[in-house]
Amino acid sequence: MKKQYFLNAAIIDPKNSLDEMGGLIVSEEGKIEAVGKKVNKNNIPSREKFIDLSGKHIFPGLVDMRVFVGEPGYEYKENFKTLSSAALAGGVTSVVTMPNTSPIIDNVSIVDFLKRRGRDKSKINIYPSASLTKNLEGNNMTEFGLLQKKGIIGFTDGTKTIQNSRLMSRIMRSAFDLGCLIMQHAEDNELSQNGMMNDGVIATKLGLQGIPEVAEKIIIERDLSLLEDFNCRYHISQISSSKSLEVIEKKKDQIDFTTGVSINNLSLNENDIGDFRTFLKLSPPLRTEEDRQSLIRGINKDLIEVLVSDHKPEDEESKRLTFSQAATGASGIETLLPLSLELFHNNSIKLPKIIKLLTSNPAKVLKVDKGNLSIGNDADFCIVDINKPWIVKKEKMISKSKNTCIEDKKLQGKVTNTFVKGVELFKL
Repeated sequence: MKKQYFLNAAIIDPKNSLDEMGGLIVSEEGKIEAVGKKVNKNNIPSREKFIDLSGKHIFPGLVDMRVFVGEPGYEYKENFKTLSSAALAGGVTSVVTMPNTSPIIDNVSIVDFLKRRGRDKSKINIYPSASLTKNLEGNNMTEFGLLQKKGIIGFTDGTKTIQNSRLMSRIMRSAFDLGCLIMQHAEDNELSQNGMMNDGVIATKLGLQGIPEVAEKIIIERDLSLLEDFNCRYHISQISSSKSLEVIEKKKDQIDFTTGVSINNLSLNENDIGDFRTFLKLSPPLRTEEDRQSLIRGINKDLIEVLVSDHKPEDEESKRLTFSQAATGASGIETLLPLSLELFHNNSIKLPKIIKLLTSNPAKVLKVDKGNLSIGNDADFCIVDINKPWIVKKEKMISKSKNTCIEDKKLQGKVTNTFVKGVELFKL
């Protein structure tokens, strides 16, 4: 690989407090050699060719902490190859994959298979998570120690929640002893049973069973109370309501934990469901506009640290059903950054904070050295035209499943190039 020079870009790297015009030099080994305002035409050899990025931004490669991949078992929905291609189109270079596969990622032999498959077929950095409980049944803990030694980045039951408080206490104790990361999907089963969307006026009008926001709040309250005794590494995968945020704000100064939010809950609300739009059947559900606004305030008050795509590909047959029968989830990894940039363009959140939630913050939670442009690190980064207008069309999506919840939405901002270890793997 030849040394590469990128000049005249607006560079944002929250980990290294970079927000300036400058350049980036990638070494022959695919590492970051220099970055920032000191990299300019006057400071590189005159004989060297450079790429002029005037009008564009350079961001560290995005780290998406909540991604479902269909492999193994559901390759017809997504596989490592299609996932990595979709991720690269969205500037995402590192992902945490959920264990909800077939078979479920709950033992060492499956982890070995998963790592081999990911290494052979994926172009991005794959960090697999394993289930908290065997077979996702919520009864018996998996072998945290053995699985962590095999390279598991964290533990979660994915779309399921640990309902048993005694079991959750045991999980936290073990996680504390072993230094494991626990990622909890917060939803009380009894309160959310048969629910399909936010519990409120719109659910009543549509004749659909609602999921009350207290179903989320009550699990968060329980877990944070348990966390006072066993302060393990604990992450709330994604919240959706102002009531959950109130609990988080009260506990933030007392115990250490982190919180995530889906870009869907930051950009859409229950009104967008319209007349039974099943592509907007999500978990957690889209809630009120007041809830959406409160989540934005939560980010600006540093109560929410991580922004995720919650990429959950589903084939069309699973979505072209009645609302009650349709599968839950939406494909979103390649629109994560453009949809996030909408929050910058409408002055809701400043650009450096958005990039922080997508890069250095999730990397810090995961304890991986990604999501930054530190000298000597792998050159994982994306080049973005933050003002480029475009329209989301499902037929143009790279993901194997096209179940986007923002079909025909007009966006401003597009990834033009994505590099992993200095190699350009996506070009618009």
